[in-house]
Amino acid sequence: MMGLGPKHYGKHCRCYTIVEDKLIILIARLGFLGLLHMEVFNQRLEQEYNASVILTAPTVPYKAVLLLSSKLIKEYGEEEITILNPCHFPDRNQVKEYLEPVVIGTILSPDDYIGKIISLCKNRRGIQKNMVYIDEQRVMMQYQFPLNEIVIDFYDSLKSLSSGYASFDYEDAGYQAADLIKMDIYLNGKCVEELTMVVHREKAYSSGKAIAERLKDTIPQQLFEIAIQAAIGSKVIARETIKAVRKNVLAKCYGGDITRKMKLLKRQAEGKKRMRKIGNVEIPKDAFINVLKRQKDK
Repeated sequence: MMGLGPKHYGKHCRCYTIVEDKLIILIARLGFLGLLHMEVFNQRLEQEYNASVILTAPTVPYKAVLLLSSKLIKEYGEEEITILNPCHFPDRNQVKEYLEPVVIGTILSPDDYIGKIISLCKNRRGIQKNMVYIDEQRVMMQYQFPLNEIVIDFYDSLKSLSSGYASFDYEDAGYQAADLIKMDIYLNGKCVEELTMVVHREKAYSSGKAIAERLKDTIPQQLFEIAIQAAIGSKVIARETIKAVRKNVLAKCYGGDITRKMKLLKRQAEGKKRMRKIGNVEIPKDAFINVLKRQKDK
C-alpha cells in the first residue's frame, strides 16, 4: 500500500495520506469518487497485492473547544483541538462546543430533477444559498453542507436521482458549531472500533437503527445468539438480534415424559449461553461496505 499510493495518486496528492497508529501497522486515508470506486480499489489491493484490507467508516476532521477547567487542555496544550479519529472524540462534559467542517456545494442539473435534488439536500442537512437558471432547461443550485453528510455516498445518490445528468462540486467553507455525539457499535457487548462514528444528535437514532439492520443482514448466523447494539455513551438507542442456528434436539423424542424434553432443551440453552460468553463474532469484509451504504434517499 505504501508503494501503491504515491505511484497512482502522486506524492503531494491530498486524497492520499499515511497515518501511523499504535494498534495497526499502517493506516491509509484515501479519497474516492463514490462507493463503487472504493470497492474496485479494495478488490485490486486484494487481487494484485494480496493485501488484507479492513475498511472503516470515513470521517472528517472535527474540532472541539475545551472548557478551561478540562484536563484535556493540559494534555493537548491548547483550548481548541482537532479530532481525526472518532474513538478519541471527547465527552460533552469536557467541551464547550463542537465544530464540524462545512462546504459550499454547487449542483448543475436539468430542471426535471429539481424536486428530488432539493429533497436529497434537505435530508443531508443542506441549507440552500442560491438557485438560478443558466438556460431554459438547466438550473444551478448552491447549498451549504456539513462535510460529513456528503463524504460517503452523496455523489452516488445525486447521480442515481438525476439519471446521471447532475454534476456536483464543492469548496471549503470553514467550520460551524454543531450538536455532535459519538456513536459506538457493539457486538455481544464488545465495541467494534472500526464502526465508531460521529453523528449529529438529530440523526443518531435513524443512523444507529439503519446500521444495526444492515449488520443483521450481513453477518452470518452463529451457533450462539448475536446482539447488535448502537449506543451513545451507556445508552443503547438501537438493537437487532441475530438468532442462533438451532439443532432440533427433540427429533428423536417420539413421546414419553415431558420432563425429558424439558431437560434436553434446558441443556441446549445452557450450552449456547456458555458459547456466547467465549465465542467471537467474525465480521465479513463486505459488512463494512454495506454499513457505509445509506438507505435510499426519498
